[in-house]
Amino acid sequence: MTTLKTLGFVVLAGASMQVFAADFAFDRPGTGFSTSTTPVGQLAWEQGLPSVSYQQSGDDHATTLNADMLLRTGLTDSLELQLGWQGPSWSKSKLDGVKSEDDGLGDISIGLKKAIDLDDERLSMALLAEAVIATGNQGFSNEEDIYSLSSAVAYQYNDLINTSITMRYEWQDGDWAVQAVPTLEYQVTDKWSGFSEFVYRKAESQDYEYALGTGVMYALNDRVQLDASVGVDLNGTDRSYTSGLGVSFLF
Repeated sequence: MTTLKTLGFVVLAGASMQVFAADFAFDRPGTGFSTSTTPVGQLAWEQGLPSVSYQQSGDDHATTLNADMLLRTGLTDSLELQLGWQGPSWSKSKLDGVKSEDDGLGDISIGLKKAIDLDDERLSMALLAEAVIATGNQGFSNEEDIYSLSSAVAYQYNDLINTSITMRYEWQDGDWAVQAVPTLEYQVTDKWSGFSEFVYRKAESQDYEYALGTGVMYALNDRVQLDASVGVDLNGTDRSYTSGLGVSFLF
């Protein structure tokens, strides 16, 4: 993991717990998803405008932009279907003194999210089974399909503070990886909210990886949300940053 949000970074954490119609919450921004599902017969469209990542190792560096998107629709009161796309991408890099630019299309994903009834007003939970299909162009793809099972548990401490813990288990080309994301979410005003998260990841035969992320959300109305977020990887001496703007709609 070299960016705070991969392939979708498709994991668990809990982005905004800002409550909309029928206790619905958008999954942007952040590393994971909320514990709520999209109401039956409605569609959530969550769009990056775009997401940006920057990596630097010595004199080599690369900047990538991609307009990632996620569509969510309710199948039942507690089950939703998700279709995602890492979107069109553009990159500019310098490697061994040679500068280059490239563009292409990213991978697609499909998932099912199930909200679990814990019979508790403050405690909520959801499971997400997802497959990221490596259909993207070279340089903008994970190269091999990724299959994952994730869980998110959130505790509403009070009207202003929500905490959550996310776990993601994934399998890619015979190798396993686990990711954990504790998140703090806070309501600032009626329309403004924010989050802060810590990301831990361990892949088979790879070093431990750590990252920090934070962001803000603005509820334009009950069905439209704007967001902005930034993140930094904490791995070794290499530099790796992410940032992004996004907009989400509930139809």
